[in-house]
Amino acid sequence: MPANTKIAYFSMEIALADALPTYSGGLGVLAGDTIRSAADGGVPMVAVSLVHRKGYFRQRLDAEGHQTEEPWTWSPEATLAETPVRVTVNIAHRDVVIRAWRHDVSGVGGHVVPVFLLDTDLPDNADDDRHITDHLYGGDERYRLRQEMVLGIGGVRLLRALGYTALRRFHMNEGHAALLVVELGYEEMKRRGLTQVTREVAQAVKPLCVFTTHTPVPAGHDQFPLRLVAEQVTCYGDAFNACVGEFCFDGRLNMTYLALDNSHYVNGVAKKHGEVSQQMFAQYKVDSITNGVHAGFWASAPLRSLFDRHITAWRQDNASLRYALGIPRQELWAAHQAAKEELIHLVNARAGAALFANVFTIGFARRATPYKRPDLLFHDLARLVALHRAAGPIQIVYAGKAHPRDGGGKELIRKVFEHIAALRGKLDVVYLEDYDMALARRMVAGVDLWLNTPLPPLEASGTSGMKAAVNGVPQLSVLDGWWIEGCIEGVTGWAIANGHASAAGEDRAADAQALYNKLEGTILPLYYGERERYVDVMKHAIALNASFFNTERMVDQYVRKAYFV
Repeated sequence: MPANTKIAYFSMEIALADALPTYSGGLGVLAGDTIRSAADGGVPMVAVSLVHRKGYFRQRLDAEGHQTEEPWTWSPEATLAETPVRVTVNIAHRDVVIRAWRHDVSGVGGHVVPVFLLDTDLPDNADDDRHITDHLYGGDERYRLRQEMVLGIGGVRLLRALGYTALRRFHMNEGHAALLVVELGYEEMKRRGLTQVTREVAQAVKPLCVFTTHTPVPAGHDQFPLRLVAEQVTCYGDAFNACVGEFCFDGRLNMTYLALDNSHYVNGVAKKHGEVSQQMFAQYKVDSITNGVHAGFWASAPLRSLFDRHITAWRQDNASLRYALGIPRQELWAAHQAAKEELIHLVNARAGAALFANVFTIGFARRATPYKRPDLLFHDLARLVALHRAAGPIQIVYAGKAHPRDGGGKELIRKVFEHIAALRGKLDVVYLEDYDMALARRMVAGVDLWLNTPLPPLEASGTSGMKAAVNGVPQLSVLDGWWIEGCIEGVTGWAIANGHASAAGEDRAADAQALYNKLEGTILPLYYGERERYVDVMKHAIALNASFFNTERMVDQYVRKAYFV
């Protein structure tokens, strides 16, 4: 019931279901997992996002790895229930009408968290305004600002119109929703009978707001020139004239600082990221809550059946996955092989490949962008082929999209394709196009090793390795993000650690050699020569990592640290 709901969760993207392209990657997947765990735990939450009628994009890759994009058009009318209310936001001196589509997320105990996807595609709106909610992360600065107005301002207004009048906290999952702070200030100003938002009004808003920052990468922090803000944000008259200087820096509205300034609780998404964020934003108190994944959603069908037999309460109590240490090795191996065979069949069918289920398989899948270094594995092709022949064999499955305007990311995909061509006939590498949540679930469950090679300290958290851990797949990763917390060398997985890599001075050759050394000297001999010990690492990945790095624990920390304090 709206009157009993206390937490409003705002995110520009939320991964809700395979058929709903309302997400681009990790941020949206985290949001979806958060809502699933909130529903499992009975948290009185409601969530708000945009409908993204044309999705993020469908990725198409030609034979040389050139990426092109196509809209992923879908129909909320055919899938979701429309809410009965309409609200308006004045954008560029035009009233833009907003409706919402409802998607209910049900938890294991039957509790429901409703998600409202905002939509401006209505006949009442001008043609330009009808397309505001079409493309996730599309368009120019003007388009992005208009989207963020709909999300932050329109989202608060929609919740109020639906009867959510007793909300205790507004959680901004990244800065895209920070304009909700402005709307809450405007509400408080009117409640007090004022005509200007004062410092006292802003201070009254601060206890209502929670802000999670997700990246130290500058592109993740939206900024808009004040001239554009004045042109587009026309719904408040001169109510904020007295405090523009407090909300804006260097003639720009910085959404991260808007959220930081007006939130009673701020956190990064891993312990290391909290430290990095504290250094970036030294004048604020930045805590950390390490990300997680929804164990029930990401465990493959064979692993779910295995857990159901041996750990009966694992869906309601993810911490009980620590009892995975008691699962017989042969049963875990059989469940993993079933997931692997499913993946190999999918890869061969989609890519015309000839991979085999008895060959050690490495998986790498994430957004293609330079700091993720997807080509590090191919730094020395001769060395890679040599270890494949001496300690292997190995086969490799890649996937990942580059943002349409990320030329560096697109170039990296082309470079990976060049390496694939150079290795043809020597070592099998497959790059699957159009990476999405459905493919991700197959990959994290079906490979034998999950690879991650970010340039520290730019990996704020990363969650793909957590999803692999739920499926008993160990990770080999640079020590950054969550892996600093999750890696127990040789127990839960392995680190690529040469002691020199940093964002200030990358030692790429040393990183690559450390990666090859770990594969050749440790991981492959274990997999092929001491299978029982390899399965023990798989068991510990579940028992130590999956039991902790889940959104059940994460949501509980938000409840105790941010929501009900």
